[in-house]
Order: sequence, then structure tokens, then C-alpha cells
Amino acid sequence: MSVQAAAAVAPSAVLHGRGDLRVEGLPPAALLPGTARIRLTAVGVCGSDTHYYRHGRIGEFVLDGPLVLGHEPAGVVTEVAGDVAGLVLGDRVALEPGRACGTCDRCLAGQYNVCPAMAFMATPPHDGAFSTEIVWDARLAHPLPDAVSDEQGALCEPLSVGVWACERAGVGLGDEVLVSGAGAVGLLAAQVARARGATRVVVRDLAEHRLALARSHGLETELVGTEPAVASRAGENGAEFTVLLECSGAPGALGMGLGRLRSRGRAVMIGLPAEEPVLPLAQLHHRELQVQTIFRYANTWPTAIDLLASGRVRTDGLVTHRFDLQDVDKALMVATTEPGAVKAMVLPSEGEVR
Repeated sequence: MSVQAAAAVAPSAVLHGRGDLRVEGLPPAALLPGTARIRLTAVGVCGSDTHYYRHGRIGEFVLDGPLVLGHEPAGVVTEVAGDVAGLVLGDRVALEPGRACGTCDRCLAGQYNVCPAMAFMATPPHDGAFSTEIVWDARLAHPLPDAVSDEQGALCEPLSVGVWACERAGVGLGDEVLVSGAGAVGLLAAQVARARGATRVVVRDLAEHRLALARSHGLETELVGTEPAVASRAGENGAEFTVLLECSGAPGALGMGLGRLRSRGRAVMIGLPAEEPVLPLAQLHHRELQVQTIFRYANTWPTAIDLLASGRVRTDGLVTHRFDLQDVDKALMVATTEPGAVKAMVLPSEGEVR
């Protein structure tokens, strides 16, 4: 039960149209059965947030009214509904941003990430987490141990993408993995692959500062534009890898990676390409290569939190820029304005509506 009243207003960064972001005080959401009120302390910035800000849409999801962005939140429980068990005031939590219906055939099969009635933070018409507080399904608020910081709690969302991608690819003992793209998701996915038993993980990118970060986490790297050194144990046609995790969405990255997979290799497309990729069907056919996609994640938060708490996935150096709520517009664009940017984090409790 609550011992703390909701704030009179909840300062929030509201997107009204392309490039039109305003910090406004919104009425606090009502506490419904099964929910908890969370004071947000750290919210990661995703490329999809930037895309909404710049273009007002992502694929079939179109901005059709004011929208609070942000879907990578962590915070502190300040109020719980009377029927909620397992959460207490003061709990630090990472929030899973997708609320599925729980009753459709996909949900009942455990595949709630493809629930047709999914309500996902910062996807029209559902508000996200660039705000001082949010009311959310208590079942999706995952308590954080002392070993995991609030910022790491926010990073559970991109880490979950990596966990789900490795699960879909079946990464396991003895695999040799090529990760294309050394952004936050790529760097986290690479560490997940290693934690699952991959004997070799190579991260490929065109930005040397991102590769330097990968190397600081003990990962092998490869600079785009240089001739790769073929491993001595490479298979047919010089192919080195059993798994490709394509995180960049860059033109040609998928084709390049497929060309370096051994027969029966598995590829997972994580990054959403700006243009429809051209698949080399003959190559897929005669080498029995598998190409899969992922859409978000399912049942990954406990694993993500455990990987962080145990140190098997490290995040030091990943967050390169921090902003308060007043500067969300700068946070959304920092990846395009600062050459050394990797991950931006919004700290909503740092600022107030002015």
C-alpha cells in the first residue's frame, strides 16, 4: 500500500511532432489494480527514440498525437496497489516495457513478445518513460540486487535484446560468433554470446572508439574496411563463424556476414535496415544457412539482471553521455553530434520543469 502521495504533476518530455519536444507537467497516472508507481531514475536512449524524434514514425508505427518517448527505464517503487505482492516501497527495479494481453494464443504459448495487443512504452499511442514517474504493471517491475546500479537496470532492455538474439541463434559451447555493429546492443550481445559458451567472439565496426571499448571488455575486434584475417581453423571458402549477430542495420552488413558463415551457420538480424536487404538465396540454399529475425524479447529480464550482477556482462564505459529531463532533445541527438557517443542516459530525477 502507499505511504506516499503521487506528485501534483509528472514532468515529462513530450514529443508533439518531428523535432518538437516539450517538457511538460502531466497529470500523474492512476494507480490501478496490479500496478506500481515508479519514480524513474535512469532511462536509456534508443535509436528508435531518435527516429521518432527526427521522422515522426518507425515503419508502420506513426506518431498520431503527443507521445512521451523512452522505453529503457529503471527506478524506485514509491507506491503499490493493494493486490500487489513481491514489491515494497523503496525497491529499486528495472521495468520491462512491453505489457502483453496475457490471454491470446501467443501469450499462452509464452511468446508474448509477438502479442497482437502488446502495449509497448513509447510506441503510439502508449507513453514511455522520459518522465519523473510512471505507473506500470507490477509483474514487469524486476527488483535489482545491490550489485546492479540504476543505470545498469536501464541497460537491461538493450541487454535483453542480446539475450533474446543469442537464444534465437542457439549460441552455445564451441560456437564462433561474429557480431556486426559495436553499438550498445552489439557490445552487450557479444558478451552474452561469450557467457553462453562461445569460444570466439569477434565484434566488427567502423568506429575505432567503439572497438576500443569492445577490447576493454576482452572481445576480439575487426575494423570495417580492413581485410579480415582468416582464422587458421576456418572452414570451407575461408568461412570462420558458426553464428552471425547482425546489429548494425548497415547496407551490405548482412550479406558480408552471411559470406563468412560456415555451412549450417545461423544468422540473426537484430538491427533494422533502412532498406530491404538483398538475400543471397543461392548461398543460403547450398550451405543451408539459417536467417532469423527477432522482435523485442520474452522472459529475459531475470537472465539479464543475473548476468549483470555476476559480472559476466560488464557495462563500464558503455554510458558515455548523461542528461537531465530538460535536455532530452540533446540526448536524442547526441549519437549524431558527438563522434565518441555510445549510449546516452536520461536521469529524470535530476531536473524539474522550468
